[in-house]
Amino acid sequence: MRMYREVDAIRVDTEKMKVAERVVNDMEVHLKINETVSQRFTTSPDALREFATGYLLGEGLVESVDDIISVEIRENMVDVRIDLEDFDIRSELVMGSDCFGGWRHRVEMVEPVESDFQVHKDDIFSAFQRMVKSAVVWRTTGGTHVAALVTEDDFMIFEDVSRHVAVDKAIGSGAINGVDFSESFIVYSGRMPADMLIKVARVGVPIIASNAAPTSSGYEAAAETGLTMLGFVRGKRFNIYSHPERIII
Repeated sequence: MRMYREVDAIRVDTEKMKVAERVVNDMEVHLKINETVSQRFTTSPDALREFATGYLLGEGLVESVDDIISVEIRENMVDVRIDLEDFDIRSELVMGSDCFGGWRHRVEMVEPVESDFQVHKDDIFSAFQRMVKSAVVWRTTGGTHVAALVTEDDFMIFEDVSRHVAVDKAIGSGAINGVDFSESFIVYSGRMPADMLIKVARVGVPIIASNAAPTSSGYEAAAETGLTMLGFVRGKRFNIYSHPERIII
């Protein structure tokens, strides 16, 4: 299924005219883990294996891809089996609310990001330019969010109707391809709440940069987890909100 489809619309400006416009495809995905826990997500229809892998890692339900026994995809059902005897206990601890009050206990479960990785500011701007050029659906419709995992050799970019799932897919792709997360960074479109930054820190990515602003909870989460957070990446400027030592000016 494509990420978008053409539909007929009535354009209203100085006159009415029928035009073909793009709308972004979304679908409800049912993620089942070890037959005991299930979650439902609204997501774009592509890269569901990467999504499931990134979600499991980012939520702390597995520590590596080696803990994932299988991922079976049947239309909108993603059936995952993981090698974890205490899964039921861990899932109760980790899978919490996305609301502001739900992230505090989760940040306490994250090991601080320890990475000496540094990025020059010009590489941040270059990555954003590449993201804008590559994210066709986002650029033309504004109906998706975009996340790209950037390494020395790879640029793994995903668009999704959910900002969290876009990040999950980028993380999952990196894990599947054996990326050293401590030597990578993420560029991203949209605001940065705490629960999303926690999953980035949990897998050990040291830097995230967005064209939008952080939330106050995101700022606190980044500071506490050792994550370098950049916001308002626009043109030739950005703000560094936490742990600036990783950015070469």
